[in-house]
Amino acid sequence: MDHETTRAQNLRWAAVSLVGVTLGYAAVLLANIRHFYTDDSELQYVPLWVHVGKMLREGTFPTIVPEEWQAGNYLVEGQSSIFNPPQFLINLLAPSFSNLLLLATLAKLLYSLILALGVFRVCLNYGARPQWAAVAAVAFPFSGWMLFFDQATWVLGLAGTAWLTHAWASGVRYARGHSGPIPVFTFLFFAIGCGYIWPGIESALMIASVVVGEWIYQRHWKGSAKLAAVATSAALVCVIIYIAGVMTAPVTLRRSHTIINDGQMTIPWSESLNASLPTTHPTFSSWFGIIFPLPVVYIAWFLIPALAFIDWKRAREGARELCGIAIFAGLALTWTAGPAAIGVLRWPVRVLPMLALGALILVCTLLSRYGTLAAWRTRASVAGGLIVFLFIRSIASAPRDWLLHTGSVAVVVALGLVALWLARTRGTAAACLVLILSVAPIAGFQVSQANPHPLAFGVPANRTELAAQFPHFTGTTLQLSQVPRVPGVNADALHHKGRGIDPAYFQSLTLGNVPMTLDQTYANGYTPVGYAAMAFHLCMKWDGTTCPEAYRWAFTVEPSTGKTLVDLMKIDRVVLHKLQYPNVDTTPAPAGWHWAKYPGHEAFIAVLERNDGLISTRNGRISDTQGVTAQSTGETDDTSSVRVSSASGGRIVFARLDWPGYHITLNGKVVPHTALLDQFITVNIPAGTKNADLEVSYEFPGWKIGAVSAAVGLFGLAILQMLHIRSRRRPEPADPVIVPVERELEETLV
Repeated sequence: MDHETTRAQNLRWAAVSLVGVTLGYAAVLLANIRHFYTDDSELQYVPLWVHVGKMLREGTFPTIVPEEWQAGNYLVEGQSSIFNPPQFLINLLAPSFSNLLLLATLAKLLYSLILALGVFRVCLNYGARPQWAAVAAVAFPFSGWMLFFDQATWVLGLAGTAWLTHAWASGVRYARGHSGPIPVFTFLFFAIGCGYIWPGIESALMIASVVVGEWIYQRHWKGSAKLAAVATSAALVCVIIYIAGVMTAPVTLRRSHTIINDGQMTIPWSESLNASLPTTHPTFSSWFGIIFPLPVVYIAWFLIPALAFIDWKRAREGARELCGIAIFAGLALTWTAGPAAIGVLRWPVRVLPMLALGALILVCTLLSRYGTLAAWRTRASVAGGLIVFLFIRSIASAPRDWLLHTGSVAVVVALGLVALWLARTRGTAAACLVLILSVAPIAGFQVSQANPHPLAFGVPANRTELAAQFPHFTGTTLQLSQVPRVPGVNADALHHKGRGIDPAYFQSLTLGNVPMTLDQTYANGYTPVGYAAMAFHLCMKWDGTTCPEAYRWAFTVEPSTGKTLVDLMKIDRVVLHKLQYPNVDTTPAPAGWHWAKYPGHEAFIAVLERNDGLISTRNGRISDTQGVTAQSTGETDDTSSVRVSSASGGRIVFARLDWPGYHITLNGKVVPHTALLDQFITVNIPAGTKNADLEVSYEFPGWKIGAVSAAVGLFGLAILQMLHIRSRRRPEPADPVIVPVERELEETLV
C-alpha cells in the first residue's frame, strides 16, 4: 500500500471514529438529555468555568477570593485548570453560554472526540490497522466508568484521559525515533496540568509502562531513556500547578498521609470478568451499598468473546512490542483492587477507565495483527462459552437482574453472529463497522436504564432564567442547609416525581458553585480541598451544605472579640433552609438581626439580615480591632492595606482565612501573625504605633520553587529537542515490526 493510500485510509477511519463518538452522544442524549450535566458537573465544574471566565474577561487572574471562603483559593483548588491552555479557552468561552447543559455537553463532546483520536493514534502506533483502531477509539469513551462518571460528572477525568492517550501515542513514536519530544511534552502538560491529580498519576503509570515496554521491545535503553527524560521535563513544569496544594495541605481537609484499605470503592478483580455484558452490576462496597446500580465495569460487548478469534501462537511474535500495553493494563487492574486510599488518592474504582483503555487497545491491536477465522466454528463455540461465563458471573453479582442479563446475552450473541458473518463474507472492515455502530445504541440503552443518573441534582440549566427567579441578594451570603441526596431519600418536599430535586428548590437555595452563575457572593461553595478549621466551626461539607448545629455555632460569641462567627466573617445575610430549620422564622432573631421577607420564597427559606445594613463593604476586610485604630486604605482579593495606630498595643482580625502564603508587613517590615479560631488572620500591633502602614498580602506558596522547577523542565525539553534535531540529520533506525502508518497520522492529525 503506497503512502497516499495509507494516509487516506487513516483519515477515513479517523473520521469514522469521530462520527461514531458523535452518534454515541446523540444516543445518550435521547436517553437522558441531562446525562452530561450531572452531579459535580452541575454543582462544581461548569459553574466554575463561568465564574473563572468572567474573572479572566475582567483582567483578573484567579488566585484567592476571601469572601468565597471554603472554595475561594483557586490555586490550591486546582480544578479551575487556570494553567491548562485548552481548559483556559473553555473558561473564556463559558460566560457566553446561558444554557449550562449545552455548554457542558459541547465541552465534553469536544474532549471525547480528542480522546477518540488519541486512542486511534495509540492503536496505530502499535501496528493496528485503522479499522480496528477506530473500533477501540469509539468504544472507549462509552465504557462503563467513563460513560457514567468521567463523562457524566467528573469532567476533568475525561479531559485528562483525552490528553493522556495522545501523550501515549506520541511517547511511543518518540521512543522509536519517529518524532520529537515536543508533542509528548505538550500532551503530558495538558494531562497533568488540568489540575486533577488522577490523570497526572495515571500519566505516570502510562509513561512507566511504555518506558519498560519499549526497553523490552527495542532491547536497548536509548528510546526509553529519551521518553523518561521528556516525561520528567513535563512533570517539572507541572510542579508549579500542584505545589500550592501540597504546601497548603496541613490546613485542609485533605491532609491525610495514611494508606488504608477499608474496601470502600475498591473493585475485586473478578468483577472485571463482567466487562462484556452491558447490563452487569458489579458487587463492591460503595455509596449505594453492595450492588452498584451502574455498569461501571463494562468495557465493550465484543472484548471478551473476541479473545477466541486471536491466533495466540502467532501473537507471541508481537509480545515484546505490545508488552507496554499489557503492563499498563496490569497496573490498572492491580490498583482497582486497593488500597482504598493512598493519602489524598481515594476510591481506586476511578482507575477503571485505565483498565478499559489498556484492554481495548491491547485486544483490538491483537485482533488487527493476529485475528483469524480459521476453525471459526470451534472459535465461535469458545466465544459462546465465554458469554455463558459472563452471564453466570453477572447473575452471581446481581441475581435480581437475571431477566435483564438474559436479554443482554441475547443481544451480545446476535451482534457477535452478525459481526462474524460479515467478517467471513464482507471482510474485516464491514465487521469493524458493525462493532462501531453497535456502541451508540448500547450506550443509549445503558443510560436509559439509569435515568435519572443516581447522583443527579437537577439544577436548572438556564442560568439567566434561574437568576431572574432567584432572590436578589446583595453583599455576602451564608447559606445553612443540608440537601438529601438522591437516591433512597424520603423527602417528598424536595424530590420531583422521583426524578431529582424539585426545580422550585433552586429558586431560593443554591448548591456547590451554583451561586457563581447567579453573580452572587456566597460563603458556601464546592471544594475538593476545604479549610479544616472553617469546616469544623460551621460543620460545612465539600458541597457547601451544613449540619443543623451550624445555626447555633454561627451566632455563638467568640470571647476575646465579643463577636459571633458571622460577624468575624463579615456576613451580610444568613439564609436557612426550612427543611432543616422548620418554622425557624417564628422564633426571635439573633441580636442585631431581623427576619427579612422575600415573597414567593418563604416555603423554602428563612432569611436573616442585619439591622444596620451591609457590613462586608465597610472598612475593607477588617472584622475586629482591640486597642487599635484601623482604617482600610486599599483592598484587592490578594491584599489588604490598612493605616493603623495603637498607643498601648492591640490587634486586628481580618475576614480572611489564614491560608499559607499570607505575608504581613508593618511599615515595610515583616511581622508575624496568628489565626483566631485557627482560621482568621490576626495581627498584633505594637505599642506606640502611629499612622503606620499595615499590609496583608497573599502569594501562592511555593511559587518560587515551581518557577525554578518549570525553568529546569523547559531547559531539559530544549536539550532534548536539540538532540532530536541532530539525530534527524542521520538516517532513521529501521523498525522491524511496526507498519508505516504512524508518521502519516502525526502529519495529518496532530
